[in-house]
Amino acid sequence: MSETASTPNATPGRPTPGTPPPVEATPAFDPLRLCIYTTVALIAWLAGPFAVVGFAALGLAGYWKAHQAGLTRTKCYLRDVRLVLLYLTSIAGVAAFVAARTIFGWFN
Repeated sequence: MSETASTPNATPGRPTPGTPPPVEATPAFDPLRLCIYTTVALIAWLAGPFAVVGFAALGLAGYWKAHQAGLTRTKCYLRDVRLVLLYLTSIAGVAAFVAARTIFGWFN
């Protein structure tokens, strides 16, 4: 049965008043983020502090560029871009320190 009106005063292609709207299928949940998180964790586990420095630097560069373009709020848990920049800088600094200790530990 057609959802459109069949009366002469109705607009073709528009539903008749009082009929429910058609049900749209909602897309299935795609757990892509979980796969990405697992891959990042695997790389961090295998490469240790070097991977953490790399990912922190990558995030820092991205957020710095976005901040320069005018971004002030982010979907990140910290919300404020300045806090995210501070967080990433801190993580990169600590990871660089641990990476340096690891490298110097190889020579002892």
